[in-house]
Amino acid sequence: MDQDKAVAALAALAQDTRLSVFRLLVKAGPDGMIAGSVAEAMDVPPSTMSHHLAKLEQAGLVTSWRTSRLIHYAADYAGMQALLTFLMADCCQGDPRACSDLLSAIACAPIAEGA
Repeated sequence: MDQDKAVAALAALAQDTRLSVFRLLVKAGPDGMIAGSVAEAMDVPPSTMSHHLAKLEQAGLVTSWRTSRLIHYAADYAGMQALLTFLMADCCQGDPRACSDLLSAIACAPIAEGA
């Protein structure tokens, strides 16, 4: 991830509703949630929620797909990992061995079903 993309991702998260939505989608896991359920959970009108979800998707933090008339949204774990990796790239003066415990603690991957 380059600095411009990191700034866009951080800017998307630097808004109260979007940060809450992102955290909700991370908690929901790889199956995500339908847009209406996200709006309802956040107590935000659907049109406003669409704007927030679009911003998060443009920033590479959320992914969406359509099933019939429903749009599903889920956290983009690869995008989240890319942002965290960018932020930690120079950890411990560039010596990843010095902070391997910290880096392993932020390794992001959805938990496999049945695990």
